[in-house]
Amino acid sequence: MDHINGALGRKLRMGLTGGGQGAFIGRVHNHAAVLDNRGVLIAGALSSNAEKSKASAPFYDIQPERAYGSFQEMIDTEKGLPEGERIDFVSVATPNHTHFPIAKAAVEAGFNVICDKPMTFDLKEAEELLALVEQSGVVFAVSHNYTGNPLVRQAREMILSGELGEIQAIRSNYIQGWLRTRLEESGQKQSAWRTDPTKSGAAGAFGDIGTHAYNLARYMTGLLPDKVSAHLKAFEPGRKLDDYGHAVILMDNGALCTVTASQISHGRENDLFIEIDGTKGAIQWRQEDPNYMTFRQNGKPHQIYFRDPNAPFNGDAQKAACRIPAGHPEGYLEAFANVYRNAYDAMILRATGQDFEKRDTVYPNIYDGVDGMHFIQQCVASSAENGAWLNLSHPAARR
Repeated sequence: MDHINGALGRKLRMGLTGGGQGAFIGRVHNHAAVLDNRGVLIAGALSSNAEKSKASAPFYDIQPERAYGSFQEMIDTEKGLPEGERIDFVSVATPNHTHFPIAKAAVEAGFNVICDKPMTFDLKEAEELLALVEQSGVVFAVSHNYTGNPLVRQAREMILSGELGEIQAIRSNYIQGWLRTRLEESGQKQSAWRTDPTKSGAAGAFGDIGTHAYNLARYMTGLLPDKVSAHLKAFEPGRKLDDYGHAVILMDNGALCTVTASQISHGRENDLFIEIDGTKGAIQWRQEDPNYMTFRQNGKPHQIYFRDPNAPFNGDAQKAACRIPAGHPEGYLEAFANVYRNAYDAMILRATGQDFEKRDTVYPNIYDGVDGMHFIQQCVASSAENGAWLNLSHPAARR
């Protein structure tokens, strides 16, 4: 589809929540939304502080009349505008404890939603939100942005087509070091809410980045989880939420998956990496070197897949996720934008009265969001029971 979204004949109009002064992920959502010139940011409730929200609006070129003091004001006002003027979707880029009320209000008003992860504060909220989405028929995407990387999609296509054989082992890890000290005591905004159980939820590192590692394993393999045994720990004295942890997951086919998340490892930045072992071959991909993926088979030279929309050995999924020729790096922002781009396709179908896929989507959806919240809940519960094996199967989990 072209930049005016084909049959719709215009760009999709975005309302952003979060992203005010001092924020990080809101600006990323904005970049991702407009990268392909298919969306435009026209409204925002950029902070929970009304004055700060309106003061932040000029940095996004939001006009004063569309700069709102609260998310509820934005949703109520936009809903009352003529259909040709109101926003098409709401992006939720706020701390975890606010995701549910914002997304719920947007869904009930009939707006599509792109929500940051983890999707809600707890599993109960996630299940309630799922029911609302199914009832309303809106498009709901969750920004597990690493799934948008071309080589992640290449790996997924190879695995689901059987090139690796039966998947037997998965090692998915997300390692950081920025919370090695009690940074939250300095008033640093990003660390303050992530380490606060009233804002982050039941988990710290496992909720913040462990969910990415888990989602990546699920997305690439399509395997369903069965049981989990986890050990989470806060190593920094006085910290209320985990800053390190391991989970062992038994998948429904008998495969074993390990997830490790750390925010206390010296010198590590955003080192999300995954290895997947099958009976016919194995792959390895690293987010910090995202344009290359290694494929291995015993007795053969290692193969390096690289991001290239024109290479005959790459599949359609990778090609569709690329924007530029090989050799020019694509990474975090482009992968994030692929989630938006794929969600846009569904939004256009909805807006033009056509049916669209709701469960088996290339972008992470509401079902993945519920699955992620179930993962957090069960890992925390297992750790509290000294690693007891607990159920990880949830009706919302999709293959």
